[in-house]
Amino acid sequence: MNLIRTLILFFAMTWLAPLAYAGSQVVQVPTQKVCMITNMVFPSPQIPVKIGTKTYYGCCENCQHTLNNDPKSREAIDPVSGKKVDKALAVIGADANGKVYYFQSLENLKKFKN
Repeated sequence: MNLIRTLILFFAMTWLAPLAYAGSQVVQVPTQKVCMITNMVFPSPQIPVKIGTKTYYGCCENCQHTLNNDPKSREAIDPVSGKKVDKALAVIGADANGKVYYFQSLENLKKFKN
């Protein structure tokens, strides 16, 4: 039985894993599940940080402090257009490894996926 499990695991790691990685795409994720300082996606909503009429999200007190006090921390660069985007207004995508990307529009996210 252990031999069968070993063979299945070997097959999955050598054949299926590379196929899954090759097909992975950036998918839209809910804004409130992203820490906008660590740029990581979490399974649950993060701590809201209201600045003016906008809401940013952080995972801890340090991230809240940074968002409140460093305006540059609230900006990102859209990887498609190369333009600055406000994280609170951005369409946010993440890849299979959890890397977060901020886009000006859903259209740019879709372009990035292709």
